[in-house]
Amino acid sequence: SETVDALKRERDQFKEDAEKLSVVTKERDKFKALAESAEKDPFKVKYEALKEDFENYKTEQKTQETAQQKNAAVKALLKEIGIADKRIDAVMKVTDTSGITLDENGKIEGASELKKSLKEEWSDFITTQTSKGAQVANPPANTGGSKLTRAEIYAKDEQGRYKLSTAERQKAIAENPDFMKG
Repeated sequence: SETVDALKRERDQFKEDAEKLSVVTKERDKFKALAESAEKDPFKVKYEALKEDFENYKTEQKTQETAQQKNAAVKALLKEIGIADKRIDAVMKVTDTSGITLDENGKIEGASELKKSLKEEWSDFITTQTSKGAQVANPPANTGGSKLTRAEIYAKDEQGRYKLSTAERQKAIAENPDFMKG
């Protein structure tokens, strides 16, 4: 009798499980049908497509913004190392900024190494500023120095000769316009 009772309990358990199985199968079929109908829903498909397009647009905009920040940082670095202003755009056209990373402040990480390589690579475009004095081919005559009087120009020594030679006297007369006053 114990064996029969155990078999009856086991049978009843299988019956309950079979009834539950039919309920679970019905629920599964119901959810499967809902999932298939949701996939066929044109509004959901349109929503998913628009959502994907929007995510792509956001990613593209962020990429463009980052590229602009990198370009601005590299331009500032080029100005800092002394590249001529009119050459910066030409240098930027051939400079690859994809390998550059910016920190949270928008500064280039490893800027000193980049600066060094840019100086070596674009040294022909680096301008140097020097200042030179004016070149005067004919300097002005020194008229503010010693002005000679008429007596000094025609002064004679003890032997009665002029102290200045004829050329020196003529030069002194030309340099001293107040010659006649003295």
